[in-house]
Amino acid sequence: MFKLQSCSSSSSRREERRSTPDILISDTDERFFQSLYEFIEHEKRYLRCPEEGPSEQRHSIYCSVFNKVISRATAYKRLLLTIKAEYDDAIRELKRREDEARMTQRTLAALTSNLKSLTSCQRRAAQLRDRVSALHRETAELQEELKTQRLSVEQSTWIPGLTVAESLDPEALDGHLKHLEAQRSALLDRKRHCVSLEVKAELDDMLQATAHHRDQLSTENNRLKVLYKRLRLVCDRLSSWEEEGAQAPLEELLCATLESIRQSKVTEDTSCSIDAELFGGEEPTGVDEFRLLTDSLDRFIELFDSAQYEDAALLAARSPRGVLRNLDTMQMFTGVKGPPGSVPPVLLFFQALLITAPAGDELSALLSLQAVRFALQHGASQLVTHAVTQKKLNFSEDLGDILTEHAQKNPGVTDLCLALATIVYEACGLDRKTALSMCKRGLIHSAIEFMNHCKNLTAEDCVWILYRSPSLSLLQLLTEPQRGQAAILSAGIACSTLLTDPRQQQFALQLLDSFVSRGREVLEEVILEDCSSSVDVWANVASLCSQLDRADLSRAILCLLLDQSGTSLLSPDLEEAWLMEHVFL
Repeated sequence: MFKLQSCSSSSSRREERRSTPDILISDTDERFFQSLYEFIEHEKRYLRCPEEGPSEQRHSIYCSVFNKVISRATAYKRLLLTIKAEYDDAIRELKRREDEARMTQRTLAALTSNLKSLTSCQRRAAQLRDRVSALHRETAELQEELKTQRLSVEQSTWIPGLTVAESLDPEALDGHLKHLEAQRSALLDRKRHCVSLEVKAELDDMLQATAHHRDQLSTENNRLKVLYKRLRLVCDRLSSWEEEGAQAPLEELLCATLESIRQSKVTEDTSCSIDAELFGGEEPTGVDEFRLLTDSLDRFIELFDSAQYEDAALLAARSPRGVLRNLDTMQMFTGVKGPPGSVPPVLLFFQALLITAPAGDELSALLSLQAVRFALQHGASQLVTHAVTQKKLNFSEDLGDILTEHAQKNPGVTDLCLALATIVYEACGLDRKTALSMCKRGLIHSAIEFMNHCKNLTAEDCVWILYRSPSLSLLQLLTEPQRGQAAILSAGIACSTLLTDPRQQQFALQLLDSFVSRGREVLEEVILEDCSSSVDVWANVASLCSQLDRADLSRAILCLLLDQSGTSLLSPDLEEAWLMEHVFL
């Protein structure tokens, strides 16, 4: 790099300038060079250039000074420019070499890093090759073992679920084996999640009770064995006595036999010598029941694990003492799925419960609710119909509500579910819900007839039914006398209640219009026969009609009320009518 050598100190430069002849440097040049030296010193201090060694700042300073000298020179300007150009070329070449050296170092560093990465990759590749080789060896061993097992199996019958051609195809057998293994794993996992601790505890208690009963029966059995041996000895003696011609008296024979029994000490300790054929065909009832229960549970688990849900459902429904006819077993069937297109397992269990239920025997309340809910979800409404009509369910309000809710969400089975809900509600004594179910089916006259026979039905219940099944015909039938009997619902109470509800006002107004349209006598008869409504109630009805811009209805009602008190309405103004109200109140 180009460098201008500066003087060691300003004093040395002054001595050199003094030694130079005056004829070579003029005063102007002296001042010029002095300013250059001061500029150099100032820039070096400002830029903090190092005293020794190459420096980019020092090169910039001297380059600037050199340019100033060239610009001041006249005769040697071309020579100085040539020198400066040579120096610039040399400096650029040095910089280029330095850049190349720096790039070479970076390249070497990158190559070193890549070499390390490549070495690591090679190690990993070697490990992967070893792992692949191990997997190949294991695969070959497994294939060889599978081939050996396949050759060693003696198949006497065709595999269920496969055709003859598939049973002879190794690939089809492998696929079927994988399917069965996956199905078995899923069933085992489902079994682990569906085992009920309550059922286990109940079975443990039953086993303990059965064991205790078995011990008692074993003791009784030993006692009977001893008694049997004694009786057999007496029988043998009597047989011998008869064969010998009854030479000795019978009394002596019996005494001798009894004495012989006492001497032989036939006790419970010798009962083991009795012939086993005596009780070979007879075992205690408790032991039979215990074995039957154990075998039934084992068989159920075996069928359930093998996805034979129909057989498992029948076995569970017929289980001894009904230990599997419970909600836990239904949850097990709910958690599994049958083959595509088949009946859901939970419906198979529900159907088995209904088929095996004795006459007059009902399912528990919780089991009835869950069974009906699952059956409706799967569209088995006919199964629910059979269960309800045959009275094999525990009827409750919740069961009727489930049927009603399903009817509201599924228009295709609305009439059927409402009919079933009517049966349930009626059996539970829920009169207003029974009548409401009939009204929702359109059987308004049947509902009115039913309500006429209900002794506990109140006016609030009738209004409750009206709010949930609003209908002008229902309102008319409720407020009209039926076969010489008083109306089920007071017309004044019905109108007073409905007119306060914006959603029901129209029905009340239509009812009053129907009275007025048939003549003044009809409205008068309705008001006079309405024993449950006072004058205040009908006055309130007239006021509500006036607020709803039905002054004609209000005037008609007020006229009838005033006529009953011996007065008449002279002015059509309603305010004057209210002034006369105190006359008949």
